[in-house]
Amino acid sequence: MAQKLRNIAIIAHVDHGKTTLVDHLLRQSGTFRDNEEVVDRVMDSMDLERERGITILAKNTAVWFGDTKINIVDTPGHADFGGEVERVLKMVDGAMLLVDASEGPLPQTRFVLGKALEAGLEVMVCINKIDRPDARADEVLDEVYDLFIDLGADEEQIEFPVLYACAKEGYCHLENRLEPGDLRPMFEAIVNHIPAPKGDPNALPQILVTQLDHDRYVGRIAIGRIINGTVRRQQSLMLMTADSQKPVRVVQLYNYEGLTRVETDEVAAGEILAIAGIEDLDIGDTLTDLEDPQPLPRVVVEEPTIGVLFMANDGPLAGQDGKYMTARQIRERLEKECQTNVALKIDPDSPSDALRLFGRGELQVAILIEQMRREGWELCVSKPEVVVREEADGSRLEPFETAELDFPEEYMGVVSEKLNLRKGRMTTMKMMGSGRVRVEFLLPARGLIGFRGEYLSDTRGQGIVNTLFAGWKPYAGHFLSRKNGSMVCDRKGQTTAYALFNLQPRGKLFVGSGTDVYEGMIVGENSRENDLNVNATKAKQLTNVRSAGADEKLILAPPMQLTLEKAMEFIAEDELMEVTPQHIRLRKRVLAANMRSVVRGERKKPKKKRG
Repeated sequence: MAQKLRNIAIIAHVDHGKTTLVDHLLRQSGTFRDNEEVVDRVMDSMDLERERGITILAKNTAVWFGDTKINIVDTPGHADFGGEVERVLKMVDGAMLLVDASEGPLPQTRFVLGKALEAGLEVMVCINKIDRPDARADEVLDEVYDLFIDLGADEEQIEFPVLYACAKEGYCHLENRLEPGDLRPMFEAIVNHIPAPKGDPNALPQILVTQLDHDRYVGRIAIGRIINGTVRRQQSLMLMTADSQKPVRVVQLYNYEGLTRVETDEVAAGEILAIAGIEDLDIGDTLTDLEDPQPLPRVVVEEPTIGVLFMANDGPLAGQDGKYMTARQIRERLEKECQTNVALKIDPDSPSDALRLFGRGELQVAILIEQMRREGWELCVSKPEVVVREEADGSRLEPFETAELDFPEEYMGVVSEKLNLRKGRMTTMKMMGSGRVRVEFLLPARGLIGFRGEYLSDTRGQGIVNTLFAGWKPYAGHFLSRKNGSMVCDRKGQTTAYALFNLQPRGKLFVGSGTDVYEGMIVGENSRENDLNVNATKAKQLTNVRSAGADEKLILAPPMQLTLEKAMEFIAEDELMEVTPQHIRLRKRVLAANMRSVVRGERKKPKKKRG
């Protein structure tokens, strides 16, 4: 059975065509009926994945090529979801590296390839999007060879097969040519170059749990790879967790056919399987023989680099939208999320009134908050803060990132100035032709918090930025992430057009007329450095005194629409983001105006009692 099976992961930088390629592999392998209606990017099953056009969770499917079954794992390409890639590489024997024929290897390409080589996987390379007008497939292949050498690949690993594909049109070739065709050369390359699983079906069973799912009928489902042995339905096994072990029974057993899980009675070594009926297990646990338990090494991923405080919403408008809002419920929801997402961790030393969650990046945390919003949660979130390590010798280390930026040449000055202020240091610069430049900066991870929005504004939306974790380095010192202060409402009520019209010259507004506000709520960005307490509810006095020309037409500019990412980038250390199913509001941690200072970074000193 192992000789007729292949397990492969498709890895790449974000938006290099992984999910589109899997679509056509499924179509051309006969997974769908001829008359079946299939949506594009069928593997992106989450609503958020379809809306944002990115893969968030790694998912597996299975196709047949002749008499060979090929298990394919589609992985995320964004750096914030790198934990998903590290987790699923334990399930496969080989990987296909997709590289854009125009953009070439980008930071996440380096990350995923490095992890694949580190795991000892056989790697194939596919140069995708060869139909782009600016494609430079031969140059990109040279860059891929340089990347393999730079990552320390051995002689066998660097002798990889190369395919040239247009995933959008569903064809590939062994040479760089634009001719219609199909993906048969890719199927053949997978069968010929990716090794069959090495497990022994007659040995003691060993299953590594790498993913968790839930079904409303059968409960928790453990997904993983059977390394050795054979597993049967109703078989008794030993569950080996990080610090304990207990006997369990396999209630339901599944393997994969296309996009669906299919019930089966027996699964042998090398297969990717799903087991239902076992509660209290986590990613990284081992299911093994009852009499002679033999645990496998646990899944280890890189440490998270940023932390965010989650707390119950205690604002005046709390409880109007959400179904779940207490601190206990928020803790339970985050603990449940950490069970299925190995890149997230809860800080055991969190403050008494909040919960600090550590993650890989702003996008990862924003996706989690958006999922909670849609489930009916109401909560407050702090500004993301980087994790700082305290060494034994008293020195402090912080995470650094490599930022690769691609933008038109005329914006070189303003981009360099912004990154220099954030303690960035340019390491490489390359002129890409057609008026664009690609530069690489090394800077603290906290320097990227709030940078993306400014960068897109500075480059008129034409800039592209990609980042990669570059290790822990000495603390770079203090710098201001945001120059301007906030416009803070000083009383509860509803905003009026008259008040907002008079506030417009002071800065950018976040709210429109008729919006419910309260004392301490941020209604805009001040044009100056300090905060400004304002009355956004002031109404025009209705008197019987009239004079010619006293009334003027009130024209309000549209308020800035805050998304989760924009709001997280904007807030300062003394501010919070209030998230409900219907609203995203910004507020001060201390709501009362007489208890906080308008000077940024300064705390209000309590008044001394007389006598």
